[in-house]
Amino acid sequence: MRNFAWIALAALGQSMVIITGGIDLSVGAVMALSSVVTAFSLRAGFPVWLSIFFGIAVGAAIGLINGFFVAKVRLPAFIATLITMSISRGLVFGWTRGWPVRDFPDSFRALGFDLALGNFLLPISLVVTFVLALLVAFVMNNTVLGTYIFALGNSERAVVVAGVDHVRVKTLVYVMSGMLAAVSGLLLTARLGVAAPTAAEGYELSIIAAAVIGGASLFGGEGGVTGVLLGAAFVQVLNNALVLLGVAANWQTAVIGVATLIALLADYFRRRKILQED
Repeated sequence: MRNFAWIALAALGQSMVIITGGIDLSVGAVMALSSVVTAFSLRAGFPVWLSIFFGIAVGAAIGLINGFFVAKVRLPAFIATLITMSISRGLVFGWTRGWPVRDFPDSFRALGFDLALGNFLLPISLVVTFVLALLVAFVMNNTVLGTYIFALGNSERAVVVAGVDHVRVKTLVYVMSGMLAAVSGLLLTARLGVAAPTAAEGYELSIIAAAVIGGASLFGGEGGVTGVLLGAAFVQVLNNALVLLGVAANWQTAVIGVATLIALLADYFRRRKILQED
């Protein structure tokens, strides 16, 4: 359940990026860097709320950098986010010297606990995930920004001709992706009680898989929050099933990759059929 929350949160941001026709490979590294920044802030004596703010601000800053290079400089999203992924992960290892950061106040650790609802325990991370999912759904379906995000994925040229500040819109999308990844990383850290430099390594594929399997088209212009949540649930169920079957971790990654490829091919042939019918 908690693993679902961590993947789903980052996948929500990833889906917005994918809808615009981009990709964000830095999400896993952002999760780790934001966690370490928050951890060191807590260790330095800053209040919990301010330490969390610092962590989310780091995610937003990396998203801003991604957006600048993708939207303004027009670097391919794959290259731009691969660079920030490498830099972010390098900063984490350099700052921590490869050692995990521990000893957080209970008020921060509480974010990783459960809410007691009678005899039912509801993870706080799950509550945060669904609240933010509702917020993302509102933005995507009920605001001008959401309309522009879908329009960018369908035809960036048409958006430019219409006079929309496409650089600003695309940059905002990467900023939101960075912030959601940061929140995901903070919840992961609160649950584990440690900010590790290796945190969220390899999460990129699962996060992208959740978005793509959930209906976010890598060709741009399509996707939705409900699909992302279902995609994240599918990825988590698949991971759990592979663990129960005793499948090695390396093979688990391969299976997730195959599932993502199948979803991508299904989207490709569906689009091709629509074009042929038109």
